Amino acid sequence: MSRRRCLSLRQSRASEGATVSFLISTPQTGIDSIIATYGLLGPVFAVFRPLAAFVMGIVGGFVTQLLVGRQPAGQTAAATEPSCRLCDREEPHQHSLGAKIIAMARYGYGDFLDDISRQLTIGIILSGIITYFVPDNFFSRYAGNQLLEMLVMIVGGIPLYVCATASIPIAYALILKGISPGAAFVFLAVGPATNVATITLIGNVMGKKVVAIYLATITGLAMIAGYLFNRLIDHFYGGTLPLEPLVSEGGRQWSPATFFSYLFLALLLLSLARKYLPELRAKLDGSRRQPSPPAAAAIFRVEGMTCGNCARHVAEDLQRLAGVTGVKVDLAGKRVEVSGTCDRREAAAVIRKAGYRVVE
Repeated sequence: MSRRRCLSLRQSRASEGATVSFLISTPQTGIDSIIATYGLLGPVFAVFRPLAAFVMGIVGGFVTQLLVGRQPAGQTAAATEPSCRLCDREEPHQHSLGAKIIAMARYGYGDFLDDISRQLTIGIILSGIITYFVPDNFFSRYAGNQLLEMLVMIVGGIPLYVCATASIPIAYALILKGISPGAAFVFLAVGPATNVATITLIGNVMGKKVVAIYLATITGLAMIAGYLFNRLIDHFYGGTLPLEPLVSEGGRQWSPATFFSYLFLALLLLSLARKYLPELRAKLDGSRRQPSPPAAAAIFRVEGMTCGNCARHVAEDLQRLAGVTGVKVDLAGKRVEVSGTCDRREAAAVIRKAGYRVVE
């Protein structure tokens, strides 16, 4: 989602500094990221992470503007957003309090959770693997150097794509295994902001020089912030970040935390079912009936789509092309099928313009 907004910022003539500032700070300051950070890593981490991201974004944008200056951007895109966020009506109108509460619950426990459920599940699974296979205090025994730990997090985090939400349970597991809180912060800062898709988009839109400045500033600032965070933890907590255990040592004991953990697990499973069961059911029905496939103008493999909003925006952009009769986006399979009589090159150009990479 941030990649698409990056492209929109440049088309709206935003400077390189403003765009880089947005890309550095956005992954760590979303409400989903803050809530998940508070739930797993506690209030200290939940406060420090967005504040540090804000400062990193400001400094990174200033350095970019200082070294690059302002380059020409694309033409301003026409705004097509509806006037109401609860419905598609354009004319002025009002919604009742009950309708607003229902819409809020539908978004919070439906659309919002659907956007992060896949990435969050992957993060939970990876954290479970780390917790099970990595010995306790592994990092403190075999590394013991906080600077070295941060460098390892940078080397591992830059090529790895992990969203801001999915990275949180991984950081939790790493801290339990002895890594310093500052190194965990470096992983949270670098991983979501330096994946290959984002770097490719920055290079295509703003050039290789901005890519180099972007990577240098975000890694350097992340290490400085990680060092300061370690000093903060040393001063207030004696070097150990107080984390709530996910499993009670006294056995299976019911508590409010246990209740809400099971409730969230149920909501997460329902979200995954909403996203993947209809597609699985359709594939099973299709394999039994083997219908003739509909005529398709083009089928693309698209890299960089990470959430439901990405898929929706790609579909909306393609449906504006003349001759397109339907668009089907398979987010899990990274596949976009365009039905109709549109030109394949035009459809590929629309996908690239939206900020995603077409794999030929």
